[in-house]
Amino acid sequence: MAPIALEKEDHVRDAAFNKALHGKSAAERAGMLAMLKKDKLAQQAAVEEYFKHWDNKAAGEETEEIRKARRDEYATLTRHYYNLATDLYEYGWGQSFHFCRFAYGEPFAQAIARHEHYLAHVMGLRDNMRVLDVGCGVGGPAREMVKFSGCNVIGLNNNDYQIERATHYAAKEGLSHKLKFTKGDFMQMSFPDNSFDAVYAIEATVHAPSLEGIYSEIFRVLKPGGVFGVYEWLMTDNYDNENPHHREIRLGIEQGDGISNMEKIEVAVEAMKKAGFQLEVNEDMADREGDHSPWYWPLAGDMKYLSTIGDFPTILRMTKIGRATVHKFVGLLEMIGIAPQGTQKTADSLAVAADCLVAGGKEKLFTPMYLMVGRKPEA
Repeated sequence: MAPIALEKEDHVRDAAFNKALHGKSAAERAGMLAMLKKDKLAQQAAVEEYFKHWDNKAAGEETEEIRKARRDEYATLTRHYYNLATDLYEYGWGQSFHFCRFAYGEPFAQAIARHEHYLAHVMGLRDNMRVLDVGCGVGGPAREMVKFSGCNVIGLNNNDYQIERATHYAAKEGLSHKLKFTKGDFMQMSFPDNSFDAVYAIEATVHAPSLEGIYSEIFRVLKPGGVFGVYEWLMTDNYDNENPHHREIRLGIEQGDGISNMEKIEVAVEAMKKAGFQLEVNEDMADREGDHSPWYWPLAGDMKYLSTIGDFPTILRMTKIGRATVHKFVGLLEMIGIAPQGTQKTADSLAVAADCLVAGGKEKLFTPMYLMVGRKPEA
């Protein structure tokens, strides 16, 4: 792989674009209402900047040069992806942007929280530890980590809109004294060496252009003896890049989820070791036996796994019928000038990704929860 060129950060530029696009929508009720408050010209600029990496680039025509172009613009690609997708995520899924395992009779929100608690457990998070959340989204997992373990969390994010929403939610729940959010590129963090007792990432470091690069940066900011835990998105050993069907699934996931360069399990494990970590846990949680239902069932819309009637609206929004309804609804809103242009295109891209995620899960080509826990050796 060619060397990764790190993008130069420009926080002033990003803040100005955030203000132009989102205005005061960060304090709006999540989902559709916030989405309709966007500036139409800024939205179009974000759509063009994001989809230039995907339009007219079929899976069968993908080249290393195309992938390198995405890797070289990883930060811009990720930032604009979440400018476009955050409100749709909150509308369809909630405030914790990740998958999880499901036990018998377990409500959706409880399963999401348990997945976060399990990571805190295996990492050994405790009261008042200084912890970094790499790629914190709108802060759902960070708030849960604080409430579960009592640790103090700093959430790192390169998207100003998500930082504003995360800060708003933390204050709403009375957690501002334990939880802070800061702007930054996780490939070039501004924190000094040996700053944190622990670092975690939940389905976020997949946005990095190089796993070895991001894991090495995390290693740097960890104190000696500190622990890093991650749920990583990876293609499994069953994935064959020369298989057109496999490649189409990977590319659909990457396009619909803002990913510049998704790797296989073996690459991630080797990257942890090369970064210097002593690997303590190494397991594909999606392949663990005994779960009542597969991690992808909400996206598949398989209602036989529905545990509580209260989850029905959430699951319905994620089914093919629900996604088709959103497609028509936002298309109508675009046509009459209420929703900004590009909203439907973004929703459609997420729908394609959902189908590819389900296919990747069913065929065991992909996992969203490859768990690794590594420790930085004592000095």
